[in-house]
Amino acid sequence: MSTPFISIITVTYNAAATVKPTLESIKKQTFTDYEFILMDGASTDNTLDVVNQADIKGARISSSPDNGLYYAMNKGLGEATGDYVMFLNAGDSFHSENSLKEIFDAANREDTPGVVYGQTDIVDVSRKKIADRHLIAPENLTLDSFREGMVVCHQAFIALRRIAPLFNTSYRYSADFDWCVQCLQHARRVAYTGTTLIDYLSEGISTANRRRSLIERFKIMSYYYGFFPTLKRHFRFVKRFVKYQKALKQ
Repeated sequence: MSTPFISIITVTYNAAATVKPTLESIKKQTFTDYEFILMDGASTDNTLDVVNQADIKGARISSSPDNGLYYAMNKGLGEATGDYVMFLNAGDSFHSENSLKEIFDAANREDTPGVVYGQTDIVDVSRKKIADRHLIAPENLTLDSFREGMVVCHQAFIALRRIAPLFNTSYRYSADFDWCVQCLQHARRVAYTGTTLIDYLSEGISTANRRRSLIERFKIMSYYYGFFPTLKRHFRFVKRFVKYQKALKQ
C-alpha cells in the first residue's frame, strides 16, 4: 500500500470551542493525499463530538489521558505513516484551501527536502488577521537561522518523517523549538513555499508560562549555539520584542 504524502497531527484537550476552524480548514484542502491523526487527552467537554461531526475522511481519532502536549505529539508521530509530518494545533488552521498543495509543490521542486516551510499570519477568533508573526520566516532557512529564535512557526514547519525525532519531553514549553533544530540538523535540503501556510490563533498565554517557555528556549539555544553568543543575542531580542508589542498596539 502506498503511504500518504503528509500526516497532519492535531492534539486536543477540552478544545471544543477552538478546534472547529482547524477541522474545517483541513476538509477544504484541494490536495487530499493526506492522513489526519487526532490525539485527544481525554477531554471532558464535547471536543470529540465536534471532531466526529466534522467527518474528515479516514481520520484516526484517539482519546486517552496523557502527560502533556509533547507526549501527545510523540504518540501522534508514532501513528503517522506519511512521507511528511506536520502539527496543526486546535484553533490554528490552514491559510487557504491550497496550502497542502503548496507544500507538495515545494517538496517536489526540491527533490524530497528534509524540511518544507512557509509563513504564518496571526488571527483572532473571527479568523481576521491581526498582524504578521513576530518573526518572519527567512527565504533561505538554515540551521543557523534558529540562532535568532523561532523564526518559523512550528505549525508552518513540515518535516520529512524519516528524519523527524521524538519531542524531548524534559521540556514542557519549548520542545517544539528543539524539535525544529534537530530536524534541520538532519535535513539535506530545505524548501520554502513562498506563501503563508498557517493562520495562528492569538490566545492569551499566562505570563508565568511565557517566562518558563523563554527560559527553556534560552537553555536550548545555549546548547546548540553556545551560552555567551546566545546571551548576547537576547539583549537584542528584548528590544525586538518590545518594538513588536508597540506596533501591535498602534
